[in-house]
Order: sequence, then structure tokens, then C-alpha cells
Amino acid sequence: MEYEYYYNDLPGQGLTRNNLIYTSLISKDKNVFVKWYYNDTGYHQGKNQVIEPLLMDEKWERELKYITKMANFFPEHVPKILDIDMKNRKIFLQVEGKDFWNLAEGQIPNYYKILPDWQDQMLDIIKAHKQLSLHKYSMHPSSYFIVSGKLKSINYFFTYSKFEKNISISQVQSHIHVNRQEKIKKYLEFLNIDWNKSQPWSKMDMLCWHAFQDCYDKSFIDKALSV
Repeated sequence: MEYEYYYNDLPGQGLTRNNLIYTSLISKDKNVFVKWYYNDTGYHQGKNQVIEPLLMDEKWERELKYITKMANFFPEHVPKILDIDMKNRKIFLQVEGKDFWNLAEGQIPNYYKILPDWQDQMLDIIKAHKQLSLHKYSMHPSSYFIVSGKLKSINYFFTYSKFEKNISISQVQSHIHVNRQEKIKKYLEFLNIDWNKSQPWSKMDMLCWHAFQDCYDKSFIDKALSV
């Protein structure tokens, strides 16, 4: 099967990478999405943020651990895993064309046109994470595909178990987009969070959702925080 780079393709923006960590590939027939944990300069257009091999190793290990955990316990909430290439660090997922964000052309009102009950479906996924004691911070709309009318969650490289040692924002800022970092900084004082000090997972959850207010309705964020 042949593969090509997979990009965000939103009106007025042109082709841009759809995440900051791995290299995104999609099959020519648009039915297989590949998360390739390789720092491809061509794909990232020289804006590579995760350049430390050990950090890429960690992201791969988290992805592998938590997406397979979801596939084992809540297979209805993640795309079907078609194959895992351990040597080349690739995960092959069954999809149907573009991701949720691309389908909506980056516009919140379009979410409802594409998937009227997207809020309920996304909340079910968040509830599943909580049941597994997971704190997932890759919550951008591009972290979902729609398969047979069902929302499917991807991008588990930025996921932690509540039993892990707490982290600070500074420890993970290398793989948070600079624009998202600026959004985060607006809420530090409000949430009483120090950029350089480890925080309880509950505070990190709140900060994550506040930072995505440009991507979701406030009413949905309130629901997500109440899960």
C-alpha cells in the first residue's frame, strides 16, 4: 500500500502539519492513517520541536501503551489498530478520510453539521479515559476521526496515568505549540499555576481545557471539566 504525508488543509491556511510530534501519513485511498514516530524534517518543514531522541522514545511508548489500553478496554472509542510496526515505530489505524478538525474546516459550527451528537460522543470518550485513570492532554479536534458515524480518539503520546508523578508545564513545553503556550499563559494566574512547578492532574486538566477555548464551545468545556 502506498502512503503520503497527511496535513491539515484548512481554508486560508494551506497545508500544515497536523501535530508536533510524529510524522503523519495516510494511504492513497484515505482509509489508513499512520502515526510514524520519526522526526521527519520534510514533514515538519524545519519546525521540528521534538528533536531529542529520548523524548521521542517516551512519546512513542506513551502512544503505544495508552492507545492499546483503550483498544483493549474501550475499542469503540479508538480507530481499529490494523498493525503496529515496532521496529519503525509506526501504528496503522483504520479511518475514513480526513480527521474531525479538517472535515469541519476548523469551524466550531461545522462540528454539528458533520456529527450532530459530537458532544455526547466526545464526553463518552473522556469518561472512558477517567475510568482508566488517564489524563489525556492532546484534546485538539484533530485528535479525532469519524468512522461509521462514530468519533474515534487518537494521539495518546500526551497521556498520563493518575498514578504517575506529577509534571510541570515547563517539562512538556517542547511539544506544545508556541501559540497554544500563549493561550495557556493567560490562565496561569486564574488557576494559580506556576509554569515551573509540578501540578496536580486536576489542575492540569483544567488548564488544558481552558487553553482549548478557541476550539470548543464554552458549554462543552464546562461539561468536559465536570466529568
